[in-house]
Amino acid sequence: MTSSSTEPTASGAAASDGAAELADELTRAMKRIRHRTMDRLEPYGLTPGQGRALRVLAHTEHGGAPGRAMRLSELADRLNVAPRSATTVVDALEQGALVERVPDPVDRRSVGLVLTEAGRAAVERFALVRQEVAEEYFGGTDPADVAVMLRVLRAAEAAHGQPSELRQPVRAGAPGPGRAAPGPGTAAAAH
Repeated sequence: MTSSSTEPTASGAAASDGAAELADELTRAMKRIRHRTMDRLEPYGLTPGQGRALRVLAHTEHGGAPGRAMRLSELADRLNVAPRSATTVVDALEQGALVERVPDPVDRRSVGLVLTEAGRAAVERFALVRQEVAEEYFGGTDPADVAVMLRVLRAAEAAHGQPSELRQPVRAGAPGPGRAAPGPGTAAAAH
């Protein structure tokens, strides 16, 4: 009996099971990392979501002029959350005097978001906590394995954004399309 293209093969089923197991492990890892991060940020009155928002705003400042305002809709897009969720995060950051809403100089109907000095200090605290938690979680992992995981996840994420007919299988040993293989310090330098 031959296998048709609609019937899974033994190797196809194994690959599918492996992908499902990987997804489960990623979910468990993210929950554990998120809980550790929440515990570490609690004394500072921050949540991981607020830390991510502060980080995005800080990267905008570094990429442009300090004090550059970002619109709430742009922040929501970069965080990959609904605008209402971004509003809730920004409201909390504004109450903590970490973010300020300012008039948009181009469109007076719009409001921009800028970090305050306290917000910039919070970005630094968040970066330290993020680094500590990551080092603790992955500390017992071979750096070469971390580099492979990073490369696979980046390739999968890049492929996820492409139409299905353009997607190619992700292989751990090969760099993705248009990317060189990472060097020895790539995993440590990743955000």
